[in-house]
Amino acid sequence: MDEKDWLILQTIHKERNITKAAEKLYISQPSLTYRIQQLEKEFAVKILSRRKRGVDFTSEGEYLVEYANRMVHQLREAKDFLSSMEGEVRGALRLGVSQTYARYRLPEILAAFLIQYPQVDLKLKTGFSYEVIQMVHKEEANIGIVRDPYDWKGPKILIDEERIFLASNEKIELEQLPYLPRIDYNTDPSLKSIIDLWWKENFDLPPAITMEVDIIDTCREMVLNGLGYGILPEICLKGCTDLNTWELSFKGEKLYRKTWLVFNESSLDLSVSKAFIEFIRGSKA
Repeated sequence: MDEKDWLILQTIHKERNITKAAEKLYISQPSLTYRIQQLEKEFAVKILSRRKRGVDFTSEGEYLVEYANRMVHQLREAKDFLSSMEGEVRGALRLGVSQTYARYRLPEILAAFLIQYPQVDLKLKTGFSYEVIQMVHKEEANIGIVRDPYDWKGPKILIDEERIFLASNEKIELEQLPYLPRIDYNTDPSLKSIIDLWWKENFDLPPAITMEVDIIDTCREMVLNGLGYGILPEICLKGCTDLNTWELSFKGEKLYRKTWLVFNESSLDLSVSKAFIEFIRGSKA
């Protein structure tokens, strides 16, 4: 059993389907099936239980998946540590980043970082902030960039904060908001909570939500085309000079959307992680 087998087990476990797993691994389905059969012979156990629309893992198979996960993690740690011992910043930097921050701020940051450290191999995953926190907890990412640190107990650095605005294509009377069409989007619970607190402080009626879209970009485009108003963080309003905006506040204080860099103490043992953290600190200064 080797590194390829670990990846095979991880992929089948994630997809729960041989055909989809073969596509992800860029190998043929018969080749994948043959390799599983060889592993079953090697360990003298049944790994998979087939069903009509996919596969389930036996208890022995689940154990081998856990083993594969441990081995992949240990191998990755060894590679990262050995790269750090060479005295220069090189190796894999695994980042988990909030999808909104990744869309609007990250490309410029990564481009500048790679100019300074061209030997770094970037591995990036994006998602909601709570998903990124889980990536760092599970050590799937060395460093996370999140819009809310939730219950993160490890080191964290505030790297950005931006105002929150109500945005509309036309001038509107704020007292009329409960009767006007609002466009909502899927976002982190923390931002939803901020918006709800502001609304309840100002209105006794619920908002008239006429559209619920998947991402913040879609909401912004709907607002730009006059289909309703939206409540959006400053990060996505750059260049939208034609919009009418109102800065939100709660109990007399301006509302801000904060962005944090989070990581485990062990990440500082890797030169590539340490370099990125210092780079972000320097960019913020």
